[in-house]
Amino acid sequence: MVGADGRLPLPWIEAPLREALATRRGHALLIQGPQGVGQFELALTMAQAWLCEAAHDPKPCGNCAGCKLVQSHTHPDLLVLLPEALREPLGWAASDDGDAGGEEKAGKRKPSKDIRVDEIRQAIAFAQTTSARGRGKVVVIHPAERMNGISANALLKTLEEPPGNARLLLGCAAPDALLPTIRSRCQALVLPLPETAQASRWLAERSVSQPEVLLAATGGQPQDVLDWVADGIDAAQWLALPKQLARGESGTLASWPLPRVVDSLLKLCHDAMRLAAGSAPRYFPPQAMPPAASLEALSGWARELGRTSQQAEHPWNTGLMVESLTQQARQALNSRA
Repeated sequence: MVGADGRLPLPWIEAPLREALATRRGHALLIQGPQGVGQFELALTMAQAWLCEAAHDPKPCGNCAGCKLVQSHTHPDLLVLLPEALREPLGWAASDDGDAGGEEKAGKRKPSKDIRVDEIRQAIAFAQTTSARGRGKVVVIHPAERMNGISANALLKTLEEPPGNARLLLGCAAPDALLPTIRSRCQALVLPLPETAQASRWLAERSVSQPEVLLAATGGQPQDVLDWVADGIDAAQWLALPKQLARGESGTLASWPLPRVVDSLLKLCHDAMRLAAGSAPRYFPPQAMPPAASLEALSGWARELGRTSQQAEHPWNTGLMVESLTQQARQALNSRA
């Protein structure tokens, strides 16, 4: 959202923001694009623009009463719906829904990664009430693909026939995971990957060393780069990884979250297969890669990693799993046709 200084949270959302505010007139907007490029930030900024009580061109002013309420997460006409597991990482604490035992219940279980049907029903009831400040009601749902079938179906009628002047903003990184009936009731706004130079400058301002290396590693997704850095992963570790694994050394992998380990190995396998087929790697620079390996062995490795990725959230013994994955990588990377 826009702060009191008038700055956008992410510089690359300015053009999509202008385009959306100028051309999107529907009551439901689906903001879609790769993970880690700012769908949530764009949705919040659009909500703030709609609720801004001063003139703005096109972004919200950041200083009126409406903007201040959005910034403090207390605007009575804005409801932000996030899975429990994302509320703290995205800086949006759970609202007080009147459940006196909510905190106690949450402490006894892992935070949910889904948007539950009771939360969708809460959003529907919110949209049906009268606007408190006269600028309409706005519901932000992110990531929309975290709605299960029951939750999504509960939202359909509101998407089709919204009450009064309510508007809905859905952020999404996997539109194919949404029900077709959800997609068909929304106007789509595609948020592309930012330009590498712009994203690199943004990351450098946040003290990320060699941002272009980690941008390539994450597929050009700058917010994911910050997540990697928060997990203790830097450009030097990434550049050393291919040859390190070819030697059978797990190195720093044991300290990484297991899902990120598997994702990184999938990317290395992808690049090794590209190299074996005579193409340039995507996630690693060519000089960081070991010599081309057997395409057949790499294909077998890819299948094993695919099976492992489906169980990466399982509470494995991380040390033993990383050692096993490292040996798989060594064998595949050292195979020859």
